[in-house]
Amino acid sequence: MFYHDDKLQYPVEVEEPDPAFAKMLQEAIGGVEGEMRVCLQYMFQAFGVPDEHAEYRKLLMETAVEEIGHIEMLATAVAKNLEGAPTELREEMQNDGAVNAAMSGMMPRQYLSAGMNAMPVDANGNPFNASYVVASGNLAADMYANVMAESTGRLLAARLWEMTDDPGMKDMLSYLVARDAMHQNQWLKALHSLGDPEDPFDHLPIPNTFPEEEMPDEFDYSFMSTTRDGEEYEAPWTQGPSVDGKEDFSFVWEGDMEGAMRDISAADPDTHNEVAGDD
Repeated sequence: MFYHDDKLQYPVEVEEPDPAFAKMLQEAIGGVEGEMRVCLQYMFQAFGVPDEHAEYRKLLMETAVEEIGHIEMLATAVAKNLEGAPTELREEMQNDGAVNAAMSGMMPRQYLSAGMNAMPVDANGNPFNASYVVASGNLAADMYANVMAESTGRLLAARLWEMTDDPGMKDMLSYLVARDAMHQNQWLKALHSLGDPEDPFDHLPIPNTFPEEEMPDEFDYSFMSTTRDGEEYEAPWTQGPSVDGKEDFSFVWEGDMEGAMRDISAADPDTHNEVAGDD
């Protein structure tokens, strides 16, 4: 159950409306780096957390609902940036031949479909895609996905901050950048709390419940090189202790591997997959 407050989470002010910037802000709403993605990602992850890990469910759900507030802020920013945008295709605009340019760079559907308001789409007008959402049921895997989501979200907010000179927009975006910093830290802290508190990488490799005796020993910590010459080189991932501390990294050239010849039976005649020259 959710409760709504009429107040925005953080002030949203626009001194100089910019319809083109409203279009850019759509990426932070419905894009792969946007707030709809993280809101639904954290929510569906929370739905799958069992009762024995209620503290992680609370962490995920509280952050998911915070992200709803970010969507509301950004939708408000889009609407404020569209205030005063032209809605008529005047003669000189028609001659231009480009609807986006004619509408001062705004997204036409923001007017045609949403009455000068935000939409659940990205900056190109593509509808939000739920395939962006990662909720694997494995807490450790999901926390890594969350760090990535917050990293790219913070990168997007920083890029949007660079695109505008409007003081109000810079202020709002700096708030979102700050929240993304906190969220990266909280997911990493949650990751470290999943295993041995003295070993921050105790959860690796994910899932760490697969029986080790079932894995071929020569491949689980070997960097596989696909270079033509196979010359071995030194790097942090080709030698020395692995991040999880369980083994040492090693170097393997794919050309030295025994491998196996490709062996596929002839196609069923009913599939008509004949090759030129077949009888």
